[in-house]
Amino acid sequence: MEASRYVMTPFLLPVSDGVNLHVYRWEPVPPTKAVVQIVHGLAEHAGRYAELAVALNAAGYAVYANDHRGHGHTALAPADLGFFSEKGGWRKCLDDLLLVRRRIEADHPDLPVIMLGHSMGSFLAQQFMSEQGATLAGVVLSASDGKPSLLAMAGRLVARMERLRLGGRGRSALIHALGFGAFNKAFGPARTPADWLSRDQGEVDRYLADPLCGFVATVQLWIDLLDALGDIASPARLAAVSRGLPIHLIAGTRDAVSANAKGVERLVAIYRQAGLERVTSRFYPDARHELFHEINRREVMRDLIAWLDTVVETPRADQVDSK
Repeated sequence: MEASRYVMTPFLLPVSDGVNLHVYRWEPVPPTKAVVQIVHGLAEHAGRYAELAVALNAAGYAVYANDHRGHGHTALAPADLGFFSEKGGWRKCLDDLLLVRRRIEADHPDLPVIMLGHSMGSFLAQQFMSEQGATLAGVVLSASDGKPSLLAMAGRLVARMERLRLGGRGRSALIHALGFGAFNKAFGPARTPADWLSRDQGEVDRYLADPLCGFVATVQLWIDLLDALGDIASPARLAAVSRGLPIHLIAGTRDAVSANAKGVERLVAIYRQAGLERVTSRFYPDARHELFHEINRREVMRDLIAWLDTVVETPRADQVDSK
């Protein structure tokens, strides 16, 4: 496909607290079927999804994706990378997603919107769909997980102890080792500290060479994230999710973040037990954490587009009835 056929327009979206969200918008050649709102992961940025966005454009989907607070070009300076906010950072990131969602609605008032969250972005998407699921036509969760592990919950205490020692803006080598460092152990002897991301060595090297990727997150961000994990799949939140919301979960069977896809399988079971009616999943043998940067990413993208097409062609009954 010719990337030049599709127009990428970055813009800034001001937030009431003074932050300017950096947002990428990729528009396809009309007609446009729907809009995909991408929510990126920890220690990366939305610009890394350009190849996916172009593939989606070629299939008739517009794409919007913002850099989170403390990430990409939303971060005002290198020292801000990996820091959401002094207080309420997770809530602010969720509110930012809603702001982007409203901008999409203003730009494309008649088009359905599907949210695609990867890794940390999938956890944001899980909470978003419990709060704003009625505004979405579907949700895709990439490299996600369900109930937090005991290690993750123990990490909440470690992070608070590290905050006492280093402050909220401090960066803990211990927490980083328990997170990203632990993910890489399954691939030893490792060529790089980021082998856990993908089997594609070129993509791993590009990640490591990117100054906006791979940074050590602040202690406060880890507290924000770990605190959120204990709540996003709670019965109360699941009860708030629309029964007919299409949810598609994808993962690689060698994804260390989702316990080799077992975490995603667990989340599928949780959703079905909660009575969610349109839950589907797909697992990719031997693929690692970043499916959209894996050696089989074209297959992953084709499968994603096929699922999106079914969502657009078969809208939710509750949304049809409300029109």
